[in-house]
Amino acid sequence: MTDRTTPHRGRTRAAAALLGAQVAVLAAIFHLAPGALMWWYGAAWALFAAALWALRGVPGPAAGRLVLAGGLAVVATGLLGPPATSTDSYRYAWDGRVQSAGISPYDHAPSDPELAFLRDPWLFPGCAEGHFYPIGEGACTRINRPSVHTIYPPLAEAYFWLVDRISPPGARHVPLQTGGALLAAGTVIVLLRRRGPGQAALFAWCPAVPMEAVNNAHADMLAVAAVVLALACGGRARGVLLGAAVAVKLLPAVVLPALLAGARASWRGLWTSARPVLVAGAVVGAAYLPYVLVSRASVLGYLSGYVSEEGYDEAGARGRYALLRLVVPDSWALPVALAVLAGVLVYVVARGDPDRPERGALVLAGAAFLLLTPGYSWYALLLVALVALDGRWEWLGVPLAGAFAYLAPAAGTAAYAVAAAAVVAGLWARRPSREPLTAGR
Repeated sequence: MTDRTTPHRGRTRAAAALLGAQVAVLAAIFHLAPGALMWWYGAAWALFAAALWALRGVPGPAAGRLVLAGGLAVVATGLLGPPATSTDSYRYAWDGRVQSAGISPYDHAPSDPELAFLRDPWLFPGCAEGHFYPIGEGACTRINRPSVHTIYPPLAEAYFWLVDRISPPGARHVPLQTGGALLAAGTVIVLLRRRGPGQAALFAWCPAVPMEAVNNAHADMLAVAAVVLALACGGRARGVLLGAAVAVKLLPAVVLPALLAGARASWRGLWTSARPVLVAGAVVGAAYLPYVLVSRASVLGYLSGYVSEEGYDEAGARGRYALLRLVVPDSWALPVALAVLAGVLVYVVARGDPDRPERGALVLAGAAFLLLTPGYSWYALLLVALVALDGRWEWLGVPLAGAFAYLAPAAGTAAYAVAAAAVVAGLWARRPSREPLTAGR
């Protein structure tokens, strides 16, 4: 008799082998020179895609074990070296240290002489030791934009303070990386329990997770974990969790309109749909209030300057609106982007499924990324999580395009164009079934 388990075993071994190769590549990445990183990172994404394809033939229990074990291994690779492509975690460490000293992080820039007593050789090394940021009088720092006030929202600042308080002396970047790894691993477990191995693997094995959430320790992972809990678990805490996500990183606000999908034209129906959005707004306000009360400077920090610096108010300044600028003049890019986003928002609210807000959130967030073409790859951690929640893998090209835009800026526009084509192809492939936005899983 033929052993019917043999094909399944072969598929499991193939998926495990591809995943093992991906883990090996990721482990090597964090010891590479920056010039070679993009090629190896691209290889990790290719192996990720191949492993996902192989997973399709693995039976349920084996797939669950493979996704969990592989996800934890993928996450752990981010702990193998110091931050590879971003210096943001140094600002996190500084903001936490400032708060532990009883000072508002919004009141002083890192270069402020008043805070010189908090400086140490790790965050403020000698200028001759490497590529650091000068702060005057022959001193340098690892912290980017050292002359401006922090930009991070209040719950991100509370997270930085907590990590600083529980970290042993001399731990440097490791506690923030460990926090990112724990948040990523917890998110993998939630997705596995709520969405199953096929969808959980879209997040668990994605190379962006160890790179951005763990190695670079971006606070976006804390916001993403809150979004996944809110949308995967639901319940009365949904508005609280989404408000907390926005109070960590403002970007998750794009998820909120999806909660209004299917609102009925009655006061009771409107209240039911709008309540979590209002709760989220209240949570954001409550999170900001303590910092407003104790800070002399604005709690918005460098936000307006950042928007201008990154070119969001002037198309073409930093590669923003790259796809739109292929078809409209630069001066039209911003108003056209706003108009298209407004149209997508109306579509999500009108056609969305109130029981599956992750689908509308993915459409709205994905459209925003393709219209704005951001140059920082860690922003797309939110998009990776929404892909895993909804299962529409074709949107994963957008986070990969963000990595190209950050690591190889000259290829950014082409990468976003390919990602947009992949999304359109995915929508076209579903067209024969006429699957509406409200369709089941």
